[in-house]
Amino acid sequence: MPEGDTIWRTANALRPRLVGKRLLEVTPEAFRRLEGATVTAVDSNGKHLLIHFDSGLVLHSHMRMTGAWHLYRPGEAWRKPARLAKVVLNNEDTVAVLFSAPVAELVREKEAVRDLAHLGPDILAPDFDLDMVIGRARASERKALGELLLDQRVCAGIGNIYRCESLWRLRLDPWKPPAELSDEKLGGLYREARRMMQDALRGRFRPAVHGRTGRSCPRCEGRIACRHQGDPARFVYFCATCQGVSLQ
Repeated sequence: MPEGDTIWRTANALRPRLVGKRLLEVTPEAFRRLEGATVTAVDSNGKHLLIHFDSGLVLHSHMRMTGAWHLYRPGEAWRKPARLAKVVLNNEDTVAVLFSAPVAELVREKEAVRDLAHLGPDILAPDFDLDMVIGRARASERKALGELLLDQRVCAGIGNIYRCESLWRLRLDPWKPPAELSDEKLGGLYREARRMMQDALRGRFRPAVHGRTGRSCPRCEGRIACRHQGDPARFVYFCATCQGVSLQ
């Protein structure tokens, strides 16, 4: 599933090609109401992407594991089959295509605000509210740090890569109960995830443990391991040696 930095990057790519421009043609039929409307803003909120229109409508998309927005010039060949296109937005110089996204819907502005109200603060927002995140984390029923980091109701935008990498960088056991961390250390964990995602936006991030099962830990002589965690279960990658994880 794309993480917050991927959606942030997608919004930044769409913004200069769509904002302030009138849509000339929109397909399929379910989205035809957007024809003639002008894009007023493109925002990301965690893993959700929102395209706003002067008509008061919002195109909400969530990529999950399969979705992606592509940008083309009129007449340019698409890199994916047309049958996979969920939404196609045409203005005078751009064709924006949403491929294979499980969620693509038109809602009103008030509905968009209401539907995303359950999300915690966006990890990449300029005005990121760490105090609110800590408050939500303390109120969460998540029993382990690794599960807490993926809870979008606590903090929106963190996915499996940054979950694993932030825990590794701070030498924290993914199964450690959040209650065992002080507010300062818990806040430091979210700050680390935010820092890594900002580095990724600048092209300065490389995973140390994610997807590297069986390889040597870059920090010690241990081996990187992998286990399922949470419901639904996701793979969590870690170094048992320097993160103090019991393999029994």
